[in-house]
Amino acid sequence: MMTRRRTSDRNLLLALSLLVGVLSGLAAVLLKTVISLIQGLVSPLMAASSPAHSLWAIALPGLGMMLSYLLVRFVIRDDISHGVTRALYSISKNESRIKGHNVWSSMAASSLTIGLGGSVGAEAPIVYTGAAIGSNIGRRFGLSYRDVTILLGCGAAGAISGIFKAPLAGVLFTLEILLFNISMSSMTPLLLSTISAAVIAYLFQGTEPAFACALAPFNMRNIPFYLVLGVLGGFCSLYFTRTTLWMEDRVARIANPWFKWALCALGLGLLIFLMPPLFGEGYDTVRILLQGGEGSVMDGSPLAFILRTPWSVPLLFALVFLLKIFSMTLTNAGGGVGGTFGPTLVVGAIAGFVLSRTINMLPFGPGFNLPEPNFVLVGMAALMAGVMQAPMTAIFLIAEITGGYDLFLPLIVSSTVSYGVTRIWERYSIYTKRLAQKGELLTHDSDQAAMALMNTSDLIRDKYPRVSPEDSLGQLMKVVAGSTTQVLAVVDKDDIFQGLVDVNSLRPLMSKTHLFSS
Repeated sequence: MMTRRRTSDRNLLLALSLLVGVLSGLAAVLLKTVISLIQGLVSPLMAASSPAHSLWAIALPGLGMMLSYLLVRFVIRDDISHGVTRALYSISKNESRIKGHNVWSSMAASSLTIGLGGSVGAEAPIVYTGAAIGSNIGRRFGLSYRDVTILLGCGAAGAISGIFKAPLAGVLFTLEILLFNISMSSMTPLLLSTISAAVIAYLFQGTEPAFACALAPFNMRNIPFYLVLGVLGGFCSLYFTRTTLWMEDRVARIANPWFKWALCALGLGLLIFLMPPLFGEGYDTVRILLQGGEGSVMDGSPLAFILRTPWSVPLLFALVFLLKIFSMTLTNAGGGVGGTFGPTLVVGAIAGFVLSRTINMLPFGPGFNLPEPNFVLVGMAALMAGVMQAPMTAIFLIAEITGGYDLFLPLIVSSTVSYGVTRIWERYSIYTKRLAQKGELLTHDSDQAAMALMNTSDLIRDKYPRVSPEDSLGQLMKVVAGSTTQVLAVVDKDDIFQGLVDVNSLRPLMSKTHLFSS
């Protein structure tokens, strides 16, 4: 009977993981579609030929932040920012319970934020959405905490798979970032979820990789430069993580939400006016760089005239890298909803481009003729490995979304070095640092994880008989006669613990009945 029940529970988990994957894939497709529709509506206003281009560049992102803030404050009435961190928190401290509204609320708010120009990514909101789908379905079917947690991970994995069409990366994302310890038997639900989500994405969006690339064949002589890119990626990851958290702390000190929105909206609008690549997720810039171009990226910028000199190109892109972190943080702090996943890929692509272009422009550079699209691709993985501290996810995600499997060795080299350099100075990823500072992180260390998952109530034994300090010996004897425990708990009239009575100490008095009333 027990074996049959376990088999039934196992089959139910597999069936639900498939359902979670399908729903997460549909959610990812829906979010991308809505964002594209909104961007399509506002793109004519943002065109460089538009007479009011400058005003729209300043106003639209602020409008998106305001609409998101109003939706969150007056409709959702809950904090839905930092989706991946909140998913981690729900695993660590909330028994993998995520509120039902998160199935749609993160998508609704982030589509407004990103569609109207917010400089953030859609990945964290969709991960939180997928996690919410898994959590709520698992609890609806009365599954155990362990199985609900697995379904939560299935939802997150399916979301990554669906939004990037990268099933293997979805599994690795869940293993490296969300789930601290998982058995091989739990891999099957994750795989079912990511594959089903990827199939949904293929059906609606085709089977082509998310980013088309003009890659050159891999050349072993470029390995030293990929090592340099890994080191650069590590230091850039430290800048990304620490600057983001530092700036969030500073903006959070502004008490008035309307003043905070106005300040962030104005700051973001001015940054986008000066640097058009900061508008939206920034994936258009990545696509241009992966195709070997860069000229059209700065179209519409008042600084475009600077591009007439060769050295101005890497310098301007380096400035975009530095300011992307500020634009991302201003978007989230000002009421917008989005994540750091997308910006990480964008700044990684820029870092790879700046390094390769700079080397090619040096006196000895033309002799190496570094393929810039290759370094753009590998730079994305290097920053992701350092910022998220998930090198395996970085390697396979970038290979899947670009089709750059021929660059597997450079991906491994740069990602590993970047991760190692980052870990020297930063123990936690951008997702886990806040939780670690609060002591709320469920780590990958099994012993620490067991302590984090342990509830104090589970350790308390509350079946001891209770007696009052005023009870007579006769009353104590009556309690002893009706109990099999060796200890009596002494509590006062307010049920506050006062001490213990060892039953063995009463045995010499059992025959002295004349004392029972005293």
